[in-house]
Amino acid sequence: MKTRFQDLTSIDFYQNKKQVKWLVFLVSFLIGSGSIWYTNILVAELRDRESRQIQLLSAALEYAATTTENLTFINQEIIQQNYSIPIIMVDSEGNPLEFRNIKFRKNASEEDSLRTLEKELLEMQDEYEPIHLQEADIRVFYRNSELLTNLRYYPYIQLAVILLFGALAYALFNQSKIAEQNRVWAGLTKETAHQLGTPIASLMAWIDYLRNSPVWEENKEIIQEMDKDVVKLRMVTERFSSIGSKPVIQAENLYEVIEETITYLRPRISTKVELIINADSKDLDAMMNKPLFEWVVENICKNAVDAMKGKGRITIDVMQDSDKFVIVDITDTGKGIEKRNFKKVFNPGFSTRQRGWGLGLTLAKRIVEGYHGGKIFVKQSEVGKGTTFRIMLLGNLEDASQFVTEGILEY
Repeated sequence: MKTRFQDLTSIDFYQNKKQVKWLVFLVSFLIGSGSIWYTNILVAELRDRESRQIQLLSAALEYAATTTENLTFINQEIIQQNYSIPIIMVDSEGNPLEFRNIKFRKNASEEDSLRTLEKELLEMQDEYEPIHLQEADIRVFYRNSELLTNLRYYPYIQLAVILLFGALAYALFNQSKIAEQNRVWAGLTKETAHQLGTPIASLMAWIDYLRNSPVWEENKEIIQEMDKDVVKLRMVTERFSSIGSKPVIQAENLYEVIEETITYLRPRISTKVELIINADSKDLDAMMNKPLFEWVVENICKNAVDAMKGKGRITIDVMQDSDKFVIVDITDTGKGIEKRNFKKVFNPGFSTRQRGWGLGLTLAKRIVEGYHGGKIFVKQSEVGKGTTFRIMLLGNLEDASQFVTEGILEY
């Protein structure tokens, strides 16, 4: 029986990273909301305390205005102890008589000070009803202290900080996962290329031996087919080796590279699939690593063949987008992709086939965007009608040179 910990660790965080992002946001929001709720309780208590303090102060002032007794205690312990709550006392005509804890501009003139008092009075009127001292015919206006005002806004600032921290934590977690995946990709591909190297070298030696042996004439066709398979294995090894290191990027004729890839694919896919290449010009150059880019085109075309169940049409359009990019659109007449899966199809492990590993488009995205500084995405798709993948490659050396300084590309 699985424990709760095992259930938690079995969650696929990569495939569900959108849900993880919202979970981080929700937890941050709940923490912030709890902080706001608790702080509002403190604000309400402090506001009531300040209100009682003003009531006491007003009562002391009224008492002082109507008695002839010694008021030293009341003056020192009640009236003069107000160091935080701004108050303004006005007469029956609204003229300021006394005030405390009002901030004036440094070296302010009498007119400026009067304007400041008038502005403070307007704010105080909006905040609280004044306290009327009946005996002295004086009204006491007041507002919240700076401490209470700051405390009111503090939880919202705290919520923003928590949300920012949550977003930063998610971004760091995401980048850490990407960096880890990059190291795994590089290590896996290098090791695969290394492991394939020895048996391929041995097969090449055996084929050379067979060419020079007496059995050559009788088994010529078989040996030649074996040689083709070895060449294919060498190509696969070269591709894996390129993924595991910094590939060499150089200008290549885009049309010729695609045509060579299609020529290789035609005899190896269903004869019921039509392959068409359209080009604005056959002289368009693109910055690429030829073996890796051929792999991208090959992967997308093979996926298209699977989506069409071995019957349909694949159209490849080559065009100039701008001075910076050239475009390759690969369109099939397959089953299409739902819009919500446009980005998911590039995630490792995502596959619509039961026996698929979900790595082909992941590798394609890594090759195009990581090594070539280009873009690959689902341009459009309609379920039941087909899909168009768009590849954008840098069209000249100057645009690609920026990636050299970043250590992505190597010449």
